[in-house]
Amino acid sequence: MLPSGRYLLDTNIVIALLEGEEAILSNLDQASEVFVSATVLGELFYGAAKSGRPGENTDKVERFAAGRSILTCDVDVARAYGRLKQSLREKGRPIPENDIWIAATAVCHGLVLITRDRHFQEIDDLSISEW
Repeated sequence: MLPSGRYLLDTNIVIALLEGEEAILSNLDQASEVFVSATVLGELFYGAAKSGRPGENTDKVERFAAGRSILTCDVDVARAYGRLKQSLREKGRPIPENDIWIAATAVCHGLVLITRDRHFQEIDDLSISEW
């Protein structure tokens, strides 16, 4: 973990957290500020809805979201999204749409994205870390 960091959690990290993964829990205890994007919550709610236990899993997501610092899309995030998507297009290195929104949120707010997805490395100006 980077010292004195402000972090944005990717969907795969939140899933690991909800599953009680010790490395994630330990790093969260040391983090100064932790944020979640509305896009990540949308992915989590979608995963819950399509699961075999939608009610139970939706409740888990609701409990996780309660009291969290949730970052939404505003004009600055949308501007960053457009710039990042064009940069990826020019490189010929597309990544999933939601991940561009997540990256744009991190870049716009000066946050380190905590993820296990390697394709985020294609995005210039994005600080990433893996827990």
